[in-house]
Amino acid sequence: MKEIKELLSHINYKELKGIPEGKISNIHFDSRKVSNGDVFVAIKGVAADGHNYIPQAVKQGAVVVVAEKFTPGLPENIIQVLVDDTHTALSQLASAYYDFPSSKLKLTGVTGTNGKTTVATLSYRLFKELGYKSGLLSTVKIMIGEKEYPATHTTPDPLSINRYLAEMVEEGVEYAFMEVSSHGLDQKRTTALDFDGAVFTNLTHDHLDYHKTFINYRDIKKSFFDALKPEAFALVNADDKNGNFMLQNTAAKKYTYALKNPADFKARILEQNFTGMLLLIDQKEVWVQLIGEFNAYNILAIYATAVLYGMDQFDVLQAISKLNSVDGRFDIQLSTSGKIAIVDYAHTPDALENVLKTINSIRPKNTERLITIVGAGGNRDKTKRPEMAQVAAKHSDQVIFTSDNPRDEDSEQIIEDMEAGVPGEYYKKTLKITDRRQAIQAGVQLANPGDIILIAGKGHEDYQIIKGVKHHFDDREEVQKAFNKEQ
Repeated sequence: MKEIKELLSHINYKELKGIPEGKISNIHFDSRKVSNGDVFVAIKGVAADGHNYIPQAVKQGAVVVVAEKFTPGLPENIIQVLVDDTHTALSQLASAYYDFPSSKLKLTGVTGTNGKTTVATLSYRLFKELGYKSGLLSTVKIMIGEKEYPATHTTPDPLSINRYLAEMVEEGVEYAFMEVSSHGLDQKRTTALDFDGAVFTNLTHDHLDYHKTFINYRDIKKSFFDALKPEAFALVNADDKNGNFMLQNTAAKKYTYALKNPADFKARILEQNFTGMLLLIDQKEVWVQLIGEFNAYNILAIYATAVLYGMDQFDVLQAISKLNSVDGRFDIQLSTSGKIAIVDYAHTPDALENVLKTINSIRPKNTERLITIVGAGGNRDKTKRPEMAQVAAKHSDQVIFTSDNPRDEDSEQIIEDMEAGVPGEYYKKTLKITDRRQAIQAGVQLANPGDIILIAGKGHEDYQIIKGVKHHFDDREEVQKAFNKEQ
């Protein structure tokens, strides 16, 4: 229970109707969840406008309505709060309702196109390894100490974020790491959070179905750094051309990391194979259980984050050497006959190219082939489909185009969109198998011992969404089933 007057003091409202007295039970932006004594915040979403559900929320017991316009005809005892932006108001109210939990721990946000999940998750594991109780808000899962909760969004809604953070504070968590998505930033889900650190990984082609232009996408990422407090640190990838752009207007302390350009934190790959790689980080060698240049960046980012939080350099490197890959990120499975399957979340052209180049840099070139199985999600950025297909065809010996999460789109049409990007000289090495299970089985059957099968796009996901229905589907399980059939 919170005093209405005290709660409203934490938002910038333009006008108030009614007397802000009494207490509220809860805050909701979904009218179906409202009950007696609640605050209802009317959010304009992509699919629906919460302002249309204000009468329903009041009927169900809402005593305070926060909106961008007044609703005529509501009972006089209903407190109506007029604001410029209900997304911002919801974030402010959520933070205040849960007693500002983000200010009671060290919170680090990770943003960028690729690497967010790996950097956030490995940071969580690293700080655990260093002896600190840690928390994680990621695409894959939410961790509070050792307690695990399922994740539904890359960046949850403000009420969920603050509820999880409040539980972290209650459980004694000292350091928390969260993915900060462009959607989350645009919808102000992180607006009222108190970040102590921010990490920028990279910026490539993604989410243009939502942001419309790359400039919009870039600028919304930059807004995260613009809002940082002076006491926080801003850590960016100096090898990405957008890295320094992110730092232009931030008040935070500025730091860079890189493999190629001058930076505050430097690393270099000395050698690698399918079991790991030897890195030189700040002139010290460390063997890590991850591979690929993209993971060298991820490792360097978590190393720099730990050092910026005052951790001992030797302790950090020792702990990093014990970390393994994140679920569905370069997840390697071996068959009894010696076939190698790699399941990876790569779902952008840049991420797919990084994974394929990594595999090609390690595999022997004399006999082993690389077979790539890849699709593209429905109801998402269509412009990246032909680009992904072109990348797959260029860097693979054989490509099977298949469905990913078709959602409400036709799988065949999605694959046609992809095939349009395949240059003529590569077309003979492509196949189309719409059913993803059959595509994985075919990839395994086509492979000889020693060949590598990359299954890209879904990684950790254990479902497919087809015509609005969520079906259980896990690439890792399907690979194992295909391997088992060979025995």
